Amino acid sequence: MMYKQNFKPSLLALLIPIGLMIGCGKGGDSPSTPIKPPVVQNDQFINPVIAGADPYVYQKDGTYYFMVTTGNSIKLSATKKMSEISNAVPLTVFTPTTGDPNSKNIWAPEINFLDGKWYIYYTAGNGDDKTQRTWVLENSNADPMQGSWVSKGKLSTADTDFWAIDGDIMEYNGSRYFLWSGRPDVTNIDKTQNIYIAKMTNPYTLEGNATMLSTPQFGWEKNGFGVNEGPQFLANGNKAFIVYSASYCGTDDYALGLLTLKANGNPLVLADWTKTAQPIFAKNPSANAYAPGHNSFFKSPDGTQNWIIYHANTLAGQGCGTNRNVRMQQFTFNVDGSPNFGTPVATGLKVTKPSGE
Repeated sequence: MMYKQNFKPSLLALLIPIGLMIGCGKGGDSPSTPIKPPVVQNDQFINPVIAGADPYVYQKDGTYYFMVTTGNSIKLSATKKMSEISNAVPLTVFTPTTGDPNSKNIWAPEINFLDGKWYIYYTAGNGDDKTQRTWVLENSNADPMQGSWVSKGKLSTADTDFWAIDGDIMEYNGSRYFLWSGRPDVTNIDKTQNIYIAKMTNPYTLEGNATMLSTPQFGWEKNGFGVNEGPQFLANGNKAFIVYSASYCGTDDYALGLLTLKANGNPLVLADWTKTAQPIFAKNPSANAYAPGHNSFFKSPDGTQNWIIYHANTLAGQGCGTNRNVRMQQFTFNVDGSPNFGTPVATGLKVTKPSGE
């Protein structure tokens, strides 16, 4: 299968409480603090792996680049072992200029290596929620932890210049697309969030009109209010999927849904996508996992395992603020090629590290 090599955390009683960062629509700023887990064997780790929300991982040349929402800046971490991400020292790669239209509510950054350069896609506004848009940074250095990040401006077209968050890159059949969550009501009265897609002419320019691929239609997508957000492209051979987060993040029932592209389908054609009628990853109270969502994917260092990384709350009713924390677990694929994430694993449980660490 193919990956893009490439806010939502107080922890359970047996872990040391920590403060953190915010995200997606959703929270307040505070510094992140590495979790100090119980003693485990060298081939094991426990969840949560770090404080934070909206986790994103991008793999390239044996290095994992990791990001979470911080709210007032963009930070980038690099590690060879995702189970030890809490030991990585984050580098601040972007701090906005006060008063700029992208100076507040900086959420859900994602880093990608495209056409020989590094790009970061993030959401920000001027502090008024209805001004949230997607923005792009570019770095031509071979190492994203070095060099300079230059703003390429806002990523939108005339018909998509409305509230937009959670951008993600989809590369499929030789073409590149941009996925995001949007709220088309410019008055900001209707809070319903949909999933959109548009083709890209280059890493910082959208081409033509956007297609709305998904709007909340099932009850499990409408807890709090109707939300489809955090789209993540996932390919398994020639099969293409979009995993997305549904329901308001402030509820315990925030969960993951699935869109499936038909064989040889056109990603820009709504009729070529099918939505799974039930959530594919949901809360597991017995495992201290409430509101699991806003995920990304990565491969184990030896390339033999598939992993999902996501955020969740440890206790019920903690909402989408600074109580969210990051967990990860291995997943497989069903006979039909669709992903099988199982259920959220328990906090404090000793888990075997990704193969090759």
